[in-house]
Amino acid sequence: MLRTVAEEPAASASTPVYGGGSPGELVAIPAGAFTMGNDGTVGYPADGEGPKHEVVLDAFSIGVTTVTNDEYATFAEATGYVTEAERFGNSFVFAGLLPDEFPATRGVAAAPWWREVIGADWRHPEGPYSDLDGRGDHPVIHVSWNDAVAYCTWAGGRLPTEAEWECAARGGAVGLTFPWGNDLEPGGEHRMNVFQGDFLARTPRPTVGRAPARFARTHRTDSVCSRSPATSGSGAATGSTPASTRGRRATTRPVPRRGTPA
Repeated sequence: MLRTVAEEPAASASTPVYGGGSPGELVAIPAGAFTMGNDGTVGYPADGEGPKHEVVLDAFSIGVTTVTNDEYATFAEATGYVTEAERFGNSFVFAGLLPDEFPATRGVAAAPWWREVIGADWRHPEGPYSDLDGRGDHPVIHVSWNDAVAYCTWAGGRLPTEAEWECAARGGAVGLTFPWGNDLEPGGEHRMNVFQGDFLARTPRPTVGRAPARFARTHRTDSVCSRSPATSGSGAATGSTPASTRGRRATTRPVPRRGTPA
């Protein structure tokens, strides 16, 4: 999803002026081909994570971590941007993070453990009683695709495509189930930002971190490859899709790492 002059909308209270921000620390990803997707049993076919196929990419640069709360706060303060969750007045929160006395609210139809919380937004991750104290380096959440695009535009970049995201996340590894190897938890240790503990129980959120790998990718796995073309170029080829185009689901996940043309 490359930004062009013709696509630049007029500035408003919820549309930041283009430019003015910084994309943060980036790492260069060289041009080349990589194998995208997963044919193994650890993937989710319904999410389009297979079959494996080769994708060719032009060179690009991508942020070494997900966008943090502190970074998003800088953007919001500089532009006055108001996220969609703030405008809607609600978002969905994992039930395990809510207090036991939290009143019954509607849940996501296919995932009822995601509960509607009035007043939940990026500044209030678990609702109006919560804040960002001590979580400045955590990934920003409750941001929609539009909110993510607004941030990237202000920072002088764009969202990475699915193919670019997976290429960077793999860190140059070939033939491995995970970027670090084939064992999900080598030595019993988690290597990515994934739910830990008893389901629906409270689990501390890890802060943004880096993995010691070729491309210094973040600790996550997500190999959505449906609709990705064999030759993606800079990621804007017909049929390619940005890394975060899953509607409201994006409000409960970190903003994808920033990407700019190399």
